[in-house]
Amino acid sequence: MDWVQGRTPRLREEAERSPAPAELPDVYAYLLGLYLGDGCVSKHHRGVFKLRIALDAKYPEIVAECARAMTAVMPGNSVGTRLSETNYVEVYGYSKRWPAYFPQHGTGMKHLRPIVLQPWQLEVVARTPQLLLRGLIHSDGCRFINTGRGNWTNPRYSFSNRSDDIRRIFCDACDLVGARWTTAPYTVYVSRKADVAELDRFIGPKT
Repeated sequence: MDWVQGRTPRLREEAERSPAPAELPDVYAYLLGLYLGDGCVSKHHRGVFKLRIALDAKYPEIVAECARAMTAVMPGNSVGTRLSETNYVEVYGYSKRWPAYFPQHGTGMKHLRPIVLQPWQLEVVARTPQLLLRGLIHSDGCRFINTGRGNWTNPRYSFSNRSDDIRRIFCDACDLVGARWTTAPYTVYVSRKADVAELDRFIGPKT
């Protein structure tokens, strides 16, 4: 039956093999950030899986960037978008290899289970932590203007996620780029002017 349906041992092994860091484009780190924030992998027919990233429809450039990243990570596989009735856009793509590329997938909400990056993922992130931070902010973060007494204003970044592990991944990436951070329940802030300026180099306001 496996031979009839194309599930030979070699093909199964290839689908389940973790990618080598050298074979992944840097933009994988960006797609990983989007996935950790608002993505999921679900099983479909014939051993194919669907990667879905949910994004706010009011940020079309982020939607386009997500689609480009998904195409670059899995070239040759079609990528589509779907606008929901609740005004979010689902960017999706099909592949037998998505579970190997995103081993954090599993049953249930991410904040209810451990989320730990694999050594090969850490190697890619260490190469381009800026892209991971960009993806995390584009999914579950924002850049806003903070105000205080005396009419002072200052831009600030925040990243909110209920998963302790995902917030830790965000903080570790900030450490890699030298940006200081502070925490509140479920939220991480980057507030110092120099650190905000550093994040502005590769993130900036959402569009």
